[in-house]
Amino acid sequence: MTGQSKLDRAAGIAVWRQIMEMLKGEIAAGGYEKGSRLPPESEIASRFGVNRHTVRRAIAALTAEGLLRADQGRGTFVASAPLSYPINARTRFSEIVSGQDRSPSGRLIGSEIEDADALLAQHLEVPLGTPLIRLKTLRVADSVPMMVGTSWLEQARVPNLVADYAECGTITEALRRGGIKDYSRRESRISAELVDTEDAQQLGIALGHPVVVIESVNVDPDGRPLQYTRTRAAADRIQLVVNGE
Repeated sequence: MTGQSKLDRAAGIAVWRQIMEMLKGEIAAGGYEKGSRLPPESEIASRFGVNRHTVRRAIAALTAEGLLRADQGRGTFVASAPLSYPINARTRFSEIVSGQDRSPSGRLIGSEIEDADALLAQHLEVPLGTPLIRLKTLRVADSVPMMVGTSWLEQARVPNLVADYAECGTITEALRRGGIKDYSRRESRISAELVDTEDAQQLGIALGHPVVVIESVNVDPDGRPLQYTRTRAAADRIQLVVNGE
C-alpha cells in the first residue's frame, strides 16, 4: 500500500481506531497476504500522517484480535490460521504441514552426547549412563517458527543421526537413513508453560508468552522405545487435535 491515506479527524472516532479499521479491511480484502510482513511502523505512520505511537496502538489492537502476529526481532506479520496439529500414533510434522498446503522445514539448533539420567533411562528403557544423542531442532511452516523440540535417542542405534538430520531436515528421513524404516507414537503428554529466554528467541515470541509442551515417546515397529521428545510450540500458532481410538 503506497501513498497517503486520509483520516477523518472530525468524525469523533479515535485516529488509531480509524487506522486499525483501514488495515483490518485491507487484510480482509487480501491487500496483505497471510504470513506476509507488515510495512514498518514509520512507513505506516507516514502513510497516515501520524506519529509511530498512534500506529503502534492500532497494531497492538489488531494483534490482540489475532489478525497480526508480532515476531520478536523480525517484525509484525499477518497471522495465518493456526496449524491444525493432530496427536495420534503417526504424528509427522512434515506430513501435517504439507497436508495443509504449507511448506515445512527443519533446522538443527544444536546437539551433544549425554549420559541417560533416571528420567531418560525410564522413558527409553535403557540402563542409567547409556550414551544418548540430545538433538535440538526448530520446525518451521511457511517460514514461521512453530516448534522447538529436544529429542533424546540412544547413540548406538543411530550414530549418524545428527549429520543425517542436518542434511535432510526431518527426523523421519534421518531415522530411515539410519536403518529405522518406521516408528509410531506410544504416548503424548500435553501441558503448558511460559516460554524461556532461549526458546523465545528461536520462536520469535516475547518472554511471558505461553507455549504448549508435548512430551512424547516414539517406538520402533517392535515396540522398543526409540525417541523421547519434549516439544515447545507457540500456543497461538497451533491447534492440537487429539483423535479418538
